[in-house]
This record gives sequence, C-alpha cells and structure tokens, in this order.
Amino acid sequence: MGYTKAQLAICRGATIPDLIGKDCRLLFVGINPGLQTAMTGIHFAHPTNRFWPALKKAGLIDWLPELSPAAPVVPLDDEMNQGRKDRWSAATGTHFCHPSNPFCPALRAAGLIELEGDTSVGMSDDQRTEFTGKGMGITNLVSRATVRASELTESELVVGGTRLRTVVEQLHPVVVAVAGVTAYRTAFGERLAALGRQPHPMAGSELWVIPNPSGLNAHETLASLARWHTHVADAAGVK
Repeated sequence: MGYTKAQLAICRGATIPDLIGKDCRLLFVGINPGLQTAMTGIHFAHPTNRFWPALKKAGLIDWLPELSPAAPVVPLDDEMNQGRKDRWSAATGTHFCHPSNPFCPALRAAGLIELEGDTSVGMSDDQRTEFTGKGMGITNLVSRATVRASELTESELVVGGTRLRTVVEQLHPVVVAVAGVTAYRTAFGERLAALGRQPHPMAGSELWVIPNPSGLNAHETLASLARWHTHVADAAGVK
C-alpha cells in the first residue's frame, strides 16, 4: 500500500536531514526531496526512483529500504494538522516520529519503554550505518520538498549550488556526484555541461554529473544507472 495524495500533500515544503557520516568519500547530490522522501525520511524514496536499486545492482549495498507502508497511514483531521511544524507527526499521528528525532530511542535506552517504532517503512539504523560507513553520503541542491523538481525556480537552484559548495568545503569528499544534468547546468551556470567527470573540481573534490535516477528519465535503464554508480564509486575509492 502507498500513501494517499492527501497524506503526501502535508509534506509539501518539508525538509529532511542529509545522510552523511564522519568520513564521506562519495557525496551523492539529489535535486530536491519529493513528497515520498519527505514522508519517509529516505532520500530518493519515490517508488519509481531507481537510485537504491541501482546502488544494489552496482554491488555497493545488498539491501533496499522499505519505501511504502505495510498498512495505510491514518491522517489527522485538518484542524489538528493546522499549525503543526512536524509534518511527519501530522501525517502519521505519531509524536516525535521524524527519522532523526532521538526522543523514542532515548526512552528505550533509559528503560522507560520497550516498544519499538513502526519499522515497516524506512531504513534501519544498521542500513544507515552501513551506507555512511562505506563512505557514502546524500544531500540535495534544494531542501524543500515538491511533487516534481520542475517546480523549483532558477534562483533556488543557484542558491542551492552555493550551499553545496559550502558543504563540500566542510566535508572534503573525494567525489561529488550531482544526479541530474539539467539541474546542474542551472545551479552552476554551466549551460553546456554533459554527463561524466567535469573538467573543474568543486572545492578540491572531483566533480561528476550523473543521470537523474527518477523514473521519469526514460534515457537511462537500471543497468546504465548502476554503471554510473560504479564509475563514481571507483573514483572515490568506495567498495
């Protein structure tokens, strides 16, 4: 089962945390979160997005995150939704349910509760740890969630490009891989940029532009996307 349009609409404009560990060698850069990503807290979470399947096919992970709920999420009444800052809580009816919120794990660690949260959707802590422990990370050019990336303005992408440079300066990854050549061209003013390794590094990091893994990108197959993942992983020394 999936989420209803009404449930996903609550997440419009929401943001999610970057998935980055202490030693990031390969930084994947999405365009911006979709509503399914905002709902689940998992980057590239739309059911037709091939980012995670391509990573698995490339041999960089041996699991896939659960992207759809096992049962329909019951939304709160509209009145209860109004003014809620935590859109995950508003959509699921569960307090403190943002993927990065430590409230419930802290209660379990203190021995005050024994119940685990619903793990039918999302990535396990072990999966997140494995992903970042291999030296991979994920961020986005623009942080706000939309139905489609085409809803973003040119100025948002340009500002996002500036923010990305700052992130790269702080992290010093070996490789930065921007997933989407059209967004890259706009964000960095490189109108003739093509897929592949770019001629100039970003803040000392090797810069690549790889295909957008969205299901809307009919130019790429799962196999071709996996090859791109292999290329950037090899360049970053990630196995």
